[in-house]
Amino acid sequence: MKKYIYIAIAALFAFSLVSCNDLLDYPREGSPTQDNYPLTDQQANDAIENSYYGLYERDGMFSREIYWEQGCANDMVWGKTRGFNSLATLSYTGNEGPLIDSYNRIYNRYGLSKTNWVVMTMLNKQAKTELTAVEKRVLGEAYFLRAQYHLLAAYRYGTKDLGVPFVAYEDVEGGYNYEIPEQLASVIDNYTYIVSDLKKAEELLPRVEEYTSADRGRACKQSAAALMAKAYAYWAMWDSSQWDNVIDCVNRLENSYGRGLVDNYPDLFSPDYSKGFYNKEYCWGIPGSGGPDYSGNGGVEITGVMLEDKGWGKFNGWGQIKPSYDLYEEMAKDNEDTNGDGVSDYKDTKNIRLATTILEYNDEFVYFGETMHFYSPVNIEAGFQCNKYMQAFEPKDPIGAGTLLDNGNWPVTKVMWPIVRFADCLLLRAEANLAKGNAAAAAADINKVRVRSHLKPLAGNATWTDLYHERRCELAFEFAADHAFDCKRWAVSGAAEIKALALNELNSHPRVRHYEDRMKPDSPYTVGPYEDYKTPAKVWSDKFLTFPYPTDEITKANGKLQNPPSWR
Repeated sequence: MKKYIYIAIAALFAFSLVSCNDLLDYPREGSPTQDNYPLTDQQANDAIENSYYGLYERDGMFSREIYWEQGCANDMVWGKTRGFNSLATLSYTGNEGPLIDSYNRIYNRYGLSKTNWVVMTMLNKQAKTELTAVEKRVLGEAYFLRAQYHLLAAYRYGTKDLGVPFVAYEDVEGGYNYEIPEQLASVIDNYTYIVSDLKKAEELLPRVEEYTSADRGRACKQSAAALMAKAYAYWAMWDSSQWDNVIDCVNRLENSYGRGLVDNYPDLFSPDYSKGFYNKEYCWGIPGSGGPDYSGNGGVEITGVMLEDKGWGKFNGWGQIKPSYDLYEEMAKDNEDTNGDGVSDYKDTKNIRLATTILEYNDEFVYFGETMHFYSPVNIEAGFQCNKYMQAFEPKDPIGAGTLLDNGNWPVTKVMWPIVRFADCLLLRAEANLAKGNAAAAAADINKVRVRSHLKPLAGNATWTDLYHERRCELAFEFAADHAFDCKRWAVSGAAEIKALALNELNSHPRVRHYEDRMKPDSPYTVGPYEDYKTPAKVWSDKFLTFPYPTDEITKANGKLQNPPSWR
């Protein structure tokens, strides 16, 4: 049976970030075929660029679809009912629209099939002649992006008892015939391939600071080392010896590649190119140019998806994903006790990380040049909005200023959307040290993250509760967190302390604030259940660590694709 994938040789769309003049903005030279590929450096560039595009194109993958999965933890609620509540209530079937779309992007449209092909053809050319500098970089990008898509497949669908489908095309004698690849025996086998690809990518790729402005935004050495740390951390679910490799990767990022924390937390989400893009905390992300960009590109749309529905009459925000009271309450634990009641909570002065992350009623913010006080006149009551990506909306004319795309159907902004940043890596190293019994070393890394945001450092050794709190609060509303999967992996393999915290989230529904009169700044409120989740409490089972495959994919595979035993 021939593989049911698109072997898209040419880049189908331009990945042009015009405002920043960086990343993949090249003229096209036509569509090479496998027989003549690549004749030129430009054709090598064209071949790999489409795989970047698959990570953010329109409302797929990192633009929106993958965030519906986060509802099974208690950090976010839907501002509008979307019909995907099965993802939040642990009753999913694998046939939900967002799961199908993400699966197709990983395997069938832009991901493993395309990057596999680029690796194979570049290696075929390398066997005949020396690659140019550009071609070597493209080969490194192909290894990296193959690992990125492969990692998304591995942790979302693989277990120790059954891996996910993968074959390295270049390893097949006589050339791969594009049949459906067999599932590997264990996800550990998948992680072995992923790390191998990332090591090759790290060797071939430039450092981020070595890129010219035209190429900045492509994967770099720092990207490979950071994603490798993430892969090893997920692998450590099944083999605790991998925590040593997490520490090695983060040490390399810090000591060899100059990664560190920016001084000012809000700068991470700034549309100011000199602050919010390729700073020392950057490891791997999707740079958005905002607008005006009428080609339909510009970044991830999740920033507009989180904006208040209809944007108070000034822009087409979608209002679909909002913070829960649970997340606000967790973040408020870091507030200063300014009212003297002995408790740091929402009644006190908000800490900078909470203020940067969440808008609550009556919070002051600047929107289209006007100072406003937050309120929410439409849709399901939630009481909050994500604030991390609102700086792009501050200019009087954001579209003219180049921070907002003039397209309400794709509301993207000028921002570096983080997939992995160095704070995430520090917290992975802290987790690794906790797992190894080095609580003092874990505290040192956690305190680096806390002190940057002017938060009180831990007084002694770190605990698993400290690690849970810090990952949840530092990385909220970024894919760097994937908080839902953090909870899932801790529920399956975490220490007892963090397992209990994770299970508490996975076995409960999120809460929201209900206001009696939400148009008034001093509206009284109560905390109660989120309307969409007035169902029996979720009941966690370890099978929910993964998603089941879409039914159509299993049917098409004709026996070559099976769900883990717990899903059969």
